[in-house]
Amino acid sequence: MRDVAELAGVSAQTVSRVINGHPYVADHTRQRVLDAMRRLDYRLNPAARALVTRRSGTLGIVGYESPLYGPTSMLYAIEGAARAAGYFVSVASLRHLDRRSVFDAVDWLRRQSVEGIIAIAPKPAMADALAEASSGLPAVTVGGGCTEAVSSAQIDNVEGARLATRHLLDLGHTTVHHLAGPQDWPEARERVAGWHAALRAAGAPTPAVVPGDWSAGTGYEQGERLARDRSVTAIFCASDQLALGVLRALHEAGRRVPGEVSVVGFDGTADGAHFLPPLTSVRQDFAELGRRSLRLLLAQLDRPASGSRPRRDVLVPELVIRRSATAPCDDDHATADLTLSGPSRGT
Repeated sequence: MRDVAELAGVSAQTVSRVINGHPYVADHTRQRVLDAMRRLDYRLNPAARALVTRRSGTLGIVGYESPLYGPTSMLYAIEGAARAAGYFVSVASLRHLDRRSVFDAVDWLRRQSVEGIIAIAPKPAMADALAEASSGLPAVTVGGGCTEAVSSAQIDNVEGARLATRHLLDLGHTTVHHLAGPQDWPEARERVAGWHAALRAAGAPTPAVVPGDWSAGTGYEQGERLARDRSVTAIFCASDQLALGVLRALHEAGRRVPGEVSVVGFDGTADGAHFLPPLTSVRQDFAELGRRSLRLLLAQLDRPASGSRPRRDVLVPELVIRRSATAPCDDDHATADLTLSGPSRGT
């Protein structure tokens, strides 16, 4: 640091302020210090810094091996938010969502001297295990699995499903069929609840839930059955991948989308804009979810002895309207992409 200070023509204290992101450093001075650091190939020594500050500057993320869009997007979003805040990130990826795996992951992260942990928890049992394993260590869960013992950030799946179902009813469909996700996932159950609540509020008939998982393959299989039922005019799918399979099944059965059948998904994947037709879908803002989970964790790090109760931050998704849903029997026509959303809420 002394070498950097001498080359930049500033004090060692100013170099320290630049390194630590202090706001009260003039832009031209900050640039001189950064230029000197590059010329001297100066890099921080995390181990030495941790000895002085008693903070490692590292956060742990517990994820799990999955090809699914939601968990993967959450992992990238949390990691990006942590790095943007100046933290290193250590990731422990689980093969199995069981208690032993969570304990092993937390133990491994503790040995990395992480300051806190954010866990992608799709099931309550995983959140419960995190609360027990991370005792004494700040922790936050992201996703449908939450517990009263740990702060959490999550999507309002109930409201998202209401948005999708109300949209189809408002288009003039007499009812909406729901192809659900796996019922051992809270997100899937919450989407069923939102769909059912919207139908009940509208006084619309409630068809039986069509069981499924998150995959396009299941969407195709169940879509073949739905396609044979000529009374089906509107389908709300619990994921965009399910909707993709349904669209193919309807196409092969000669059922026109939209017009004869309208389809709405849930996820808001970028690929949905390139489905045929472009998919109307409930979009989850994973980048914002990552930022909110990080804020919850940093609040615990800033006030470790505050004894504050765990908080739950709920993000309301938005409905992105494309061309896969219209009034029943309408001719296919171009519709500009729009977004509809409700206000975010935190508790």
